[in-house]
Amino acid sequence: MSEKYDVIVIGGGPGGYAAAIRAAQLGLKTACIEKRINKHGKPALGGTCLNVGCIPSKALLDSSWKYLEANEKLAAHGIEVGKVKLDVAQMQKRKDDVVVQLTNGISALFQANKVTWLQGTGRLLANKQVEFTANDKEEAEILEAEHVILAAGSVPVNIGVAPLKDDLVVDSTGALEFDSVPKRLGVIGAGVIGLELGSVWARLGAEVIVLEAVDKFLPAVDAQVSKEALKIFQKQGLDIRLGARVTGSEVKGKKVTVSYSDAKGDQQETFDRLIVAVGRRPVTEELLSADAGVSLDERNYIYVDGQCRTNVPGVYAIGDLVRGPALAHKALEEGVMVADVIAGEHTQINYDAIASVIYTHPEVAWVGKTEEEAKASGEAYKTGVVPFAANGRALAAADAEGLVKFVVDEKTDRVLGMHVVGPQASELIQQGVIAMEFGSTIEDLQLMVFSHPTLSETVHEAALAADYRAIHIAQRRRKK
Repeated sequence: MSEKYDVIVIGGGPGGYAAAIRAAQLGLKTACIEKRINKHGKPALGGTCLNVGCIPSKALLDSSWKYLEANEKLAAHGIEVGKVKLDVAQMQKRKDDVVVQLTNGISALFQANKVTWLQGTGRLLANKQVEFTANDKEEAEILEAEHVILAAGSVPVNIGVAPLKDDLVVDSTGALEFDSVPKRLGVIGAGVIGLELGSVWARLGAEVIVLEAVDKFLPAVDAQVSKEALKIFQKQGLDIRLGARVTGSEVKGKKVTVSYSDAKGDQQETFDRLIVAVGRRPVTEELLSADAGVSLDERNYIYVDGQCRTNVPGVYAIGDLVRGPALAHKALEEGVMVADVIAGEHTQINYDAIASVIYTHPEVAWVGKTEEEAKASGEAYKTGVVPFAANGRALAAADAEGLVKFVVDEKTDRVLGMHVVGPQASELIQQGVIAMEFGSTIEDLQLMVFSHPTLSETVHEAALAADYRAIHIAQRRRKK
């Protein structure tokens, strides 16, 4: 007789492990299926994010920024350090140690909450049955559940014009494992992943060329912010080429030659290594049997409603498998929401108030509507923009590039969106998230007292600027 659970979660990434922990907290007998074997040959929870995504990339971003600071930034503070030595092996070891600490932490949380971790592969069958194949076995067993949560995540998209090749042409996972700094590094894709990974190796001394097929830089970002970010990144030495469509690649020896076309015609560049970062696709093909009954759209994402129910009663899907941005924090909150819904509690995510972040330096972060979206809606709006150059704390830290921007409904005074490029943008953007979640007006933010000196004062000034009330920048007066 097969084992039966109240809830089976397929996938142990941020969405899956959060769903499993919350379901167990609510008294449901819960199992989580996760197949990942880490680089040390051991089973690991945490999915792409903790193992080969968010966490290791941030570890390398922080390490590489410290190296850059020691090399180029400390002298201005009166700190002389002499010749700085780079130890890539130690940098990689530190990254791996952080990953192991966090993934082991998820395992400990499973034990504490009595979640059964099934180490292997899961596939949804008809009638909410789950086919489970353990990592150390060839034969599958059939599990049953009252509720199944699909949380298998996504994988990098590969492109035929630049197939992966050993450690020369790599995806985002391979780009985290370089054992030396390439002299010339190519990156296909100027999105979040491409910019972050390109930044890591550029800071460590690589000449980085980023090839982006579309003509607009960061098209999902507010145009004023993306323009400012592009200017800053180019000043840092990132060679970002827009409208550059890759048409082929060739590996010869230890070099990669990339062919692409742009407004100037056919071009070629030769690199020591090439990163392919053109997006990710949902893992749905291996997840569902032919008779599972779960509906997919034309891009193989799973159809769900506002609370992540699929068209099959008792089956839910979350995270990168479904509509919306592929963000770990979105997946995590969807996992918690689904567990609550299963337990009979009412929970709803406000999808309009989920922030996105690019962890370059300076960071880029945004939530809600861009000015372009507000303008396209036809409704009256206003904006407030303040540069970090007007902020005492940013200047004191010698980190004053970028700006904060609010987009506000002219009639209701409600905050429609917030956009930041600058220091600690990932932290500052949460103030916009909170404001939008509580339906704040821009006046609410104007009337708050912000500590001085802090970066957060830039948020306050931008709120004031929406009504021409900013104190620390010169503004034209409102026409009467």
